[in-house]
Amino acid sequence: MPASDETPSGPRSRDADRSQQTILEAASAEFAQHGLAGARVDRIAEQAGLNKRLIYYYFGSKDDLFLAVLEAAYAQIRQAEQALHLQDMPPAQALRRLTEFTWDYYIAHPEFLTFLNSENLHQGRHLAHSRRAQDVNSPLVETLGGILERGRQDGSFRGGIDPVQLYVSIAGMAYFYLSNRFTLSAIFGRDLMTPKARNERLNHICDVVLGYALRD
Repeated sequence: MPASDETPSGPRSRDADRSQQTILEAASAEFAQHGLAGARVDRIAEQAGLNKRLIYYYFGSKDDLFLAVLEAAYAQIRQAEQALHLQDMPPAQALRRLTEFTWDYYIAHPEFLTFLNSENLHQGRHLAHSRRAQDVNSPLVETLGGILERGRQDGSFRGGIDPVQLYVSIAGMAYFYLSNRFTLSAIFGRDLMTPKARNERLNHICDVVLGYALRD
């Protein structure tokens, strides 16, 4: 018997999935441009070409919609990391590749940094209640922990490195530079986003990370 419109695989379900994805895409653009505080549901609805009531029906509130955008953004970067197949590389190469990827991803996806800035302004209160965000990010810690352990076993890395602390350092060195590029450029009197400056920064980050992890 063919599925009815009321079944999860029916047209109504597919339409709902499409509508929610359209809303998420429009919301991502709105939050990226205006932040959480400045974003307007009216503009999201207009951009999505959907009734505003439908946004509240699917997502509940602007804050809930922002959380959904955050969760999707984290899922996207973690999926891209998994596609690197770091577990198949020698430990030092894998650690360098993760560091390079993080830098390149932040540059290619400035909206991700904007989302993080907005969430930190709100003291992380949306992500604090998100089990999905925790689940999505757990594989990264496991993967990095595995890289560090393989390096310890083959003698290339020193022991006792906390994968969470190391990833915070990798992300932080890239995030601070890019998030503060305008003030840093003004203070130091040079354009920190020229190709040469960005390449120098990436090399510096890699040197710091690998210099910390590699055994003397």
